[in-house]
Amino acid sequence: MTALEQTASGFVTVARAADIEPGTVRVIEVEGRSLCLGLTEDGEWGAIDNVCTHDGGTLGEGELDDTGVECPRHGARFDLFTGRVLALPAVRPVNAYQTVVEGDEVMVRLGT
Repeated sequence: MTALEQTASGFVTVARAADIEPGTVRVIEVEGRSLCLGLTEDGEWGAIDNVCTHDGGTLGEGELDDTGVECPRHGARFDLFTGRVLALPAVRPVNAYQTVVEGDEVMVRLGT
């Protein structure tokens, strides 16, 4: 999916909320970046870089357990909201992005 709109605050619309099931993650391509966008069972949205720092696995193809995204290749886990490592073999965190929902639009802030 490509960015639909960018606001003055740096947020970019990346998905429709209705298109993502609770407890899942998805690969989102926006402005030349690949992100892992997820919706927890509790209804919280988060986004992190889509590439595992251990060996380049695609995090958006992994599993979401509570707030942890598990890489499908070797099981490294990252926090969906902070990007910090939750389980080895990864030792370096991934970038995390602020995520908000307005109506049915899920938006991610790409800038600082």
